[in-house]
Formats: sequence, C-alpha cells, structure tokens
Amino acid sequence: MEREQKAVCTTGLIVINIAVFMFLTLIGRTEDAVFMLEHGAMYEPYITEGHEYYRIISSLFLHFGISHLLNNMVMLGALGWNLEMEVGRVRFLLIYFISGIGGNLISLYSNIVHKENVVSAGASGAVFGLMGALLYVVILNRGRVGRLTGRGMLIMVALSLYFGITSSGVDNFAHLGGLICGFLLTAVVYHKKKKKEPVI
Repeated sequence: MEREQKAVCTTGLIVINIAVFMFLTLIGRTEDAVFMLEHGAMYEPYITEGHEYYRIISSLFLHFGISHLLNNMVMLGALGWNLEMEVGRVRFLLIYFISGIGGNLISLYSNIVHKENVVSAGASGAVFGLMGALLYVVILNRGRVGRLTGRGMLIMVALSLYFGITSSGVDNFAHLGGLICGFLLTAVVYHKKKKKEPVI
C-alpha cells in the first residue's frame, strides 16, 4: 500500500488525461480531427508556419476516442507505477515529458521529410518513453527490477512496435522517438541504487 501511495505523478497524469478527455467529449467529438485540431492537436503547418509550438506539449493530453485513451492509460499506469517507484518523481516527470516532446518532434520531422500533413495526438510517445526507460533500468540492474525482467521488457517493446507498424492510423515515429528518448535520457539521469550493507 505504501508503494502505491508514492506513485502520485503516474496517478496525477492519468487523472489529467481522463479529465481532459471527458471535458472534450462534453463539448464535441474526440474522433473528429478538425475538432481535435481546434483544441491543441499536432499539425505540421500550424507549428512550422503558424509557430504554434505549444501543440507539441498540448497534444500529449489529447486522445482520439475512448479506446485510444484507455490503451494509453493502461500502459501509463503499468509502466509509470514501476518507473516512478524506481527513479523518483522528478526523474519520472522529466523522462515522461521529454520523451513525449522528443517523440512529437521526431514525428514532426518525419511529416516534413515525407511532406505529410497529419493531425496527431496522444500520450503514446511519452508512454513509449517510459517503456524505453524501464528497459534501461532493467538492463542496468542485471535483468530484473521487481517483477520486471529484461526478457519481458524486450518482448513488450517488440510487440508494441509490431502492433503499431501493422495497425493503421498510428504515429510510429512518435512511438520510436519516445522509446529512444526515454532510454537515452534514463541512461543520463538514473543510477543504480546501492544496496544497504547490513549493520553488524
């Protein structure tokens, strides 16, 4: 129970995402790209030409429909709880938001290169960042952290990327960008916890 009470950032992010979704559902249709665009979704021309850079962050709290929201929140809860317990609140938030922003920037760059104008939103880039962070933490701790194992994390990463690639309407560059950002950032900010020596 004590460990659960400490995961306040994970819980807070889930509550905020659900609250934003409920509010938008009351005033419009979250499956509508135009409606989502009006409320902060990512769109390359609006950012590069309109200089609406806030969309890189605001889009992290928007979701296209209930299934999109639930998928991301379940993953956020499972991954976030484990990571926040291991790295602490400040590092957790740093990893979450920088991964989300990094994933969005890589997605934006991909859209510019491929000349695609796509309305995108969701916390999945940040969530993949948590996945990358946990992968690094597990590797650093010799293949296990709590109930997590290195093999299990690798399987999760592989399946998540596979389902994204084989599904339509998925921002795979945001996923991959978030995953890489989370892994690399954790390598910088996280250090393996030292075991306390028994007092004799």
